[in-house]
Amino acid sequence: MEFELWMLLGIPLFFGMGWIAARVDIRQLVSESRTLPRGYFKGLNFLLNDQPDKAVDAFIEIVRMDPETADMHFALGNLFRRRGETERAIRVHQNLLARPDLPQEQKEHAEYELGMDYLKAGLLDRAEETFNRLIHSQYAVPARRALLEIFQREKEWPRAIEAAIGLQESGAGSRQKEIAQFYCELAQDALVHLHPEDALPLLEKSLQADRVNVRATLLIGDAQLAKDDVEGALMTWRRVEQISVPHTALVAQRMMDGYRKVGRPLEGVNLIKSYLEQASSIDLLEVVYKAVLELDGLDAAKDLVVNELRRTPTLLGLDKLLEARLVDAPASVVSELSMVKNLVHGYTQKLARYQCSHCGFKARQFYWQCPGCSRWETYPPRRTEELNVMN
Repeated sequence: MEFELWMLLGIPLFFGMGWIAARVDIRQLVSESRTLPRGYFKGLNFLLNDQPDKAVDAFIEIVRMDPETADMHFALGNLFRRRGETERAIRVHQNLLARPDLPQEQKEHAEYELGMDYLKAGLLDRAEETFNRLIHSQYAVPARRALLEIFQREKEWPRAIEAAIGLQESGAGSRQKEIAQFYCELAQDALVHLHPEDALPLLEKSLQADRVNVRATLLIGDAQLAKDDVEGALMTWRRVEQISVPHTALVAQRMMDGYRKVGRPLEGVNLIKSYLEQASSIDLLEVVYKAVLELDGLDAAKDLVVNELRRTPTLLGLDKLLEARLVDAPASVVSELSMVKNLVHGYTQKLARYQCSHCGFKARQFYWQCPGCSRWETYPPRRTEELNVMN
């Protein structure tokens, strides 16, 4: 009974202690908020209301009144950079770094922000120098990411490979797909300069980094073709099917040309037809249509297009059908058919685009690296209309 009475007396006691503690916290919070300048709340209010210009003016006033406020300098510099006023952002962060009493942690923060200012301004050499000084600091990972971006912009692929490996080793996640693409860039350059013997070892390294890299497989075939090994190139290109059937659209024309060179065009047509049956694509249809027209005549080519249009109805397919119909259309309907063809073709030009799955950037040609967001392998090998029909 005494124990129960003690518990009853203890409940209000604990409640009172909690109330006192809460009052102390509230008073401390109010006291701290009163020490902040009024301009801080004005600037914060402007930011919340999407008025960055007025927020900048408010923060500038705070910095004038209290030039020792490092946090305000950081906020102001970031606002300048977001508005594109990189020169003013650079001056703000340089002024911070010039302070001899700045703690080491804030000094590294200021140096990182300065590097980002240089990067935004396109001063890549200064940005690189700044981020290199942060490799062994608390900003090592974001600094390495920034360096990787710089090396990609400058197309310094060997240094990009080193930076990507450094990022992996620092625990920032796998960069194997990017490393494979960097080796492909080096190999592509070797092929452009007619050095297939230099390209092949680079492409083997690419596949070591990413075994299912379509681009590396495609380029190995190109290198073999450059060395007059057509059969080897055909065997390599056929491996694309094992990786991704939709990506065979990127290699179909190469394969058809290769089969013509070795005197087996019918084998090539049948193979690409099988790809078309597995993964409908206007690019595959284009290659097969031309080959069937050449080997089996116009009627067979028209039947091919009609069957494909029934299976996958798209305006891109209709455009191809109208093209086939115009070849032997009676003179009485050529004018009308041409008008319809031109109207459909004009509209399909807007649909026959590849679209980045990350940022939505649309392009007429296929890219391995998106020109909009610089991400790698974000373009599906099908056009936007074909993807919409599939979905």
